[in-house]
Amino acid sequence: MMVAADDAPAAVPVDQLTYTEASRELDAIVDFFEQREVDVDVLVTRLERATALIDELDKRLRHTRTQVEELVPRLESLAAEAGSSGRRGDGDDE
Repeated sequence: MMVAADDAPAAVPVDQLTYTEASRELDAIVDFFEQREVDVDVLVTRLERATALIDELDKRLRHTRTQVEELVPRLESLAAEAGSSGRRGDGDDE
């Protein structure tokens, strides 16, 4: 079955999608290619959109990784401080 170029839904800019929405749309594009014979114009349009989605998802993952790498040491430090504060109180009254 050949799909016409106007079969694609109106696209929301990728930077306005949530991570889950972008991921689902990318999955839908992959499914679309696996299930149909696609017109060349649709192929290019969908591949461009898929590339934009992949770039956006990758950017968000890298940003999240950076945030986690910054936050984990801070959380570990706070946990260590809380642990040592609790221990200092034990036995100080003796």
